[in-house]
Amino acid sequence: MVPVSIQVRQALSKLVLPVLLLMSVGIIIAGQADRPLADRARMRVADVLAPFWNLLSRTQTDSERLVHGLKEARNLSEENHRLSVENANLRRWYEVAVSLARENDALKTELHWVPEPTPAFVTGRVVADSGGIYARAVLLVAGTSSGVQTGNIALAANGLAGRVTEVGAHAARILLITDIASRLPVELESSHATAIMVGDNSPLPRLLYYSQDTRPIEGERVVTSDQAGAFPSGIPIGSVHYLHPGQPVVQPFARLDRLTMLRVFDFGQSEIEPPEAPGHVPLTRPHRALTLPFKTLLGPGQEG
Repeated sequence: MVPVSIQVRQALSKLVLPVLLLMSVGIIIAGQADRPLADRARMRVADVLAPFWNLLSRTQTDSERLVHGLKEARNLSEENHRLSVENANLRRWYEVAVSLARENDALKTELHWVPEPTPAFVTGRVVADSGGIYARAVLLVAGTSSGVQTGNIALAANGLAGRVTEVGAHAARILLITDIASRLPVELESSHATAIMVGDNSPLPRLLYYSQDTRPIEGERVVTSDQAGAFPSGIPIGSVHYLHPGQPVVQPFARLDRLTMLRVFDFGQSEIEPPEAPGHVPLTRPHRALTLPFKTLLGPGQEG
């Protein structure tokens, strides 16, 4: 290399920018003077530099893939560790569940437990209800031909949806728990209190007729009660929520506004008949006078 003094280097560094500007202006002028020549020169330069640009682009893409792969590997390592911990916890709970199930079976055997019959059910597709006397009801594509009967209970994936009120050969109308005609006896799990859940055509049914000594607790689960004999006990419905002080409502677990499939269960509540009590006297037929027309009961001169 030819030794260059510092002053010359400084002078050359100051001349680089002006020289580049002059070359750029010269190239622009030459391109305007002879446009075909400039286009051919530009294309030749592009052809020469294309492999280098391709190499740079591939290098950048490979680098991004490598960085993304390293990030994914780190995320997979963290996910693997989390799943290992969760799997260990689930295995412990599985062992506890198996132990409790064996203990439960042993106790049922000692007590000569009579198991309850498994309810029969059918699953059907929900379609829009185009008529009927109810504001909150749906039609199920399943009827008497599938075993559906009036009074059967309809369950969604997360909880109680309603009850069958009308049934045809291939369709059934289900009254939802949010309809104004719906009245259900319910039980509050935490406070062990009973109440009546009343629909009002809004998404949140109200809780009425509960004991003033055991008010509903915010967030506690609401399940069905078997007091009226229409529902089996323990079917999950929703949780308690207070819209205003002293006004508890139920947030249903089931998404009643997005029902697509429902299961209709026949719990056979009406088939359970209590034995007659000792000394039970059957009711006699009403007196004949009670079947007479209203005017006859009033008597002559009292029709006004």
